[in-house]
Amino acid sequence: MPAFGPRHLGALAAAVALTVTAPATATAADAAALREVLFVGNNWDGTADVLKSTGDLAKVGRINVIPDKDARMAEINADPIKWIYFMAIRNGVGEGHDQFADDMYTTPDGASVVVSRPSFADVVSINLATGAINWRFPVSGYRSDHMAVSPDGTRVAVSASTSNTVHVLDISTGKQLGKFTTGDKPHENIFTKDGKYIYNMAIGDVNTDTDAAWLDWTKGDRRITVVDATTYQQVKVIDLRPKLDAIGLTDYSDAVRPAVFSPDESKLYFQVSFFNGFFEYDLATDKITRTKTLPKNPATSDDRTTFVNDSRHHGMSMSPDGTKLCVAGTMDDYATVVNRTTLQEGPLVTASKPYWATVSGDGKLCVISESGTDQVTAIDFATGRKTVSVPVGDHPQRVRLGHVAANWTSPAS
Repeated sequence: MPAFGPRHLGALAAAVALTVTAPATATAADAAALREVLFVGNNWDGTADVLKSTGDLAKVGRINVIPDKDARMAEINADPIKWIYFMAIRNGVGEGHDQFADDMYTTPDGASVVVSRPSFADVVSINLATGAINWRFPVSGYRSDHMAVSPDGTRVAVSASTSNTVHVLDISTGKQLGKFTTGDKPHENIFTKDGKYIYNMAIGDVNTDTDAAWLDWTKGDRRITVVDATTYQQVKVIDLRPKLDAIGLTDYSDAVRPAVFSPDESKLYFQVSFFNGFFEYDLATDKITRTKTLPKNPATSDDRTTFVNDSRHHGMSMSPDGTKLCVAGTMDDYATVVNRTTLQEGPLVTASKPYWATVSGDGKLCVISESGTDQVTAIDFATGRKTVSVPVGDHPQRVRLGHVAANWTSPAS
């Protein structure tokens, strides 16, 4: 195996482009028959809204991602341990609600969408024409979370939160191709652009109230795990704790939340728990090079225990030309576009608990999910100003580009 160094870290950048370009289609003819769309996962009501991927983001349709709810609930109610975890999710990370739609990607042919469902501890493939379930994969442990799709669209990696495991599945059949162990509470997954490596960010225990800096040790093993995507063997572990300590930020969490890479693959920009801002990390020198603190909302409490799942700010995307960052200031109720050269923020666009940020199909807009008001909002990268808001279902979180048939309409209920 070739040496694994900073240049491989940089390959992550193209994986982030999955928020700009959807999984590859099988042939040019297939692509011509498909339509690019945005999928919005409505976590609390178990639906996914399908929107235009550019312009006014008009609604195209909606699918039910829990058509088997009765069967799943019967299983949970029959198993005391599953019931305990189900209720713990509802009353913990779910903020009193069930988590039915966390992450999603469409298959290369645009025929199905694959969805992770935390409260049901599984991943399912749903036929977009009929709304029926093609396959179901129960993850190890009791909760599924973020996913990532391989560059060729054939594999999907899903985090199993409570078992510190990532499963890699064939996106068409649901067959497990491999799995690997992570740090505590695996969260985001990213494939490198060549499909050879998978990066997993473990964020630790974000649903506890031991949030004071001196209790940081209680949050668990937070690290980036890098594995070979063929053998699923660990290749590298990246620990950001000493890098934060090196610049005097000993009171800052090292739990990496959303992250994006620069187009030249030399810089990583990432958010961490509790912090209103983000960091710039240089891959070649293995150092944090800049810290950006973003404005606080005067109405936002500084009590860390009031931050939803420790995420003061949660959501980042980058314009395709690499000149602008878009940041979701979750607990501060705004989003803003930041100049990457100067790190100067633009207008603070009022938003209610924005929870994710992605890029429109044409690359012109940052699209955020406003989980507090059940809508998605587009912000122009060029001006930093809001262009449109579109109502969606209950508690939108992940927003992903995907494909459906060109003439697709919502399946019958």
